[in-house]
Amino acid sequence: MLLDVALPLSLAFIMFSLGYGLTFADFGRVLSMPRAVLTGMALQVLAVPLVAYLALMVVELPPAMAFGVMILAFCPGGVTSNILTKLGGGTVALSITLTAVVSLLSVITLPVFAGWAAEAFLGDLAVDIDVTSIGISMFALTAAPALIGLLVRFVATDFAERTEGRVSAIAMVLFVVIVVAALATNWDMFISNVGQLGPMLVGINIVLLIAGVLIARAVGLGGPDGICISIEMGVQNAALGITVAGLIAGQGGIPEFAVPAAVYGITMYLVTLPGLFVLKAVFGKT
Repeated sequence: MLLDVALPLSLAFIMFSLGYGLTFADFGRVLSMPRAVLTGMALQVLAVPLVAYLALMVVELPPAMAFGVMILAFCPGGVTSNILTKLGGGTVALSITLTAVVSLLSVITLPVFAGWAAEAFLGDLAVDIDVTSIGISMFALTAAPALIGLLVRFVATDFAERTEGRVSAIAMVLFVVIVVAALATNWDMFISNVGQLGPMLVGINIVLLIAGVLIARAVGLGGPDGICISIEMGVQNAALGITVAGLIAGQGGIPEFAVPAAVYGITMYLVTLPGLFVLKAVFGKT
């Protein structure tokens, strides 16, 4: 099936575009701004799944949908979070660093956490998740393309700077195609659950945006750092969530596990875009 080839290749290009916008110095900032980076990492890796889990304790969804929400929550920040951070007056350097580091870290964390979530939410219907296999597949589809993009930028810096905008634009188009394909493939399930799923995902997004900036302030980080962390928490890599759902299901096409990621791929911008201007007005200068 064409989709089985196009989906992973599209994700690989999206991750290549992420690496294409990075430099080795972005990883070095882990040492130069450790408190901000470690806070952002902890909140993305642990707090985002916790918020999603608590939401699922309140809103009852079909098991497959609930599992899909958790898959989404285990994903790192989206590739557009850097642009949104700049628009919101956040610390762009921190955003780039968090996106890069957490994306690489997710190769390990996402398969492990997904194994737990399958048991917790699918019960007897749980799919057998080969953590090692999923991790290897994720490395091939996410970390490897990002590293290739990073190396290309290092070797041909001038060329990369001239073409970065076009590469990012192609990646955005591919992201939209992935989201549309996921919704179209599972349209009946989407329609039957959108009344509960949509508001819950919007609620999760709002909570993440608020929690990110408040927790950052509580640990002594400035307003721009808090805005960055808030956006990194609220913007998830929905394309990765859709692809991982397919890897876990082990079937052709896009499974029902992917529906929450596809919906969130739309709603997160509807929530975050106006939200970041509120954050900028309230916390931008503090």
